Amino acid sequence: MSSYSQWELKSSKKRGLSLEEKREKMLEIFYDSQDFYLLKELEKLGPRKGVISQSVKDVVQSLVDDDLVSKDKIGTSVYFWCLPSCAGNQLRNVTKKLESELQSSKKRHVELVEQCVSLKKGREDSDAREEALIELKAIEQKYHSLKAELGQFADNDPATFEAMKEATKVAHEAANRWTDNIFTMRQWCSKNFPQAKEQLEHLYNEVYYSFPEPSWNASRDNRGSRLFGVTSTPAVTPIRQIKE
Repeated sequence: MSSYSQWELKSSKKRGLSLEEKREKMLEIFYDSQDFYLLKELEKLGPRKGVISQSVKDVVQSLVDDDLVSKDKIGTSVYFWCLPSCAGNQLRNVTKKLESELQSSKKRHVELVEQCVSLKKGREDSDAREEALIELKAIEQKYHSLKAELGQFADNDPATFEAMKEATKVAHEAANRWTDNIFTMRQWCSKNFPQAKEQLEHLYNEVYYSFPEPSWNASRDNRGSRLFGVTSTPAVTPIRQIKE
């Protein structure tokens, strides 16, 4: 072996094999023996070809995915094989598929060229077309200007106004609901822990603020006003009035 060949071999071992080189090495195992293998057998044979056993599984699976290696389960074992005749048929199938895709791409290219020519008709450069484009640009600028001006009146938009009224109503109902919950909790605590009334009152003052004992004869809105200062749904007025 020449010194150059020895250096090339050492360099190849040092840098390791690429994925494509590993695939070629594993295919050589199948072509040379024309036999059937279990995965664990391939993991033992792989290092002899320079493919580490840890990567054999992924390399073989990539060959299976590309229809270069066949795989089948027989009983509880999974076998792999690749005969030269099968490989030839598989390559011919791949070639046929690629040729079909090429023809489809060429057909699509012709269609796009014809469409491009068709779209150019009536769009030739002319003074009338140039004036139309200038007018279109002016209309677009006017549209964006009016849209920006309309955005300044968004606060007075009827839909926004109705949404604010609905949100206020929901907030008011939520305040009453939580007021009922708090009063119910206080009543339950007073009933079940009368000896701890002072401690509970101190706790209420820390968490909320001092308010009278609940009166269940009071209206629901009045109970809510004790805790939140809300007596009824407040009127919502627009921020600005639009001059008609």
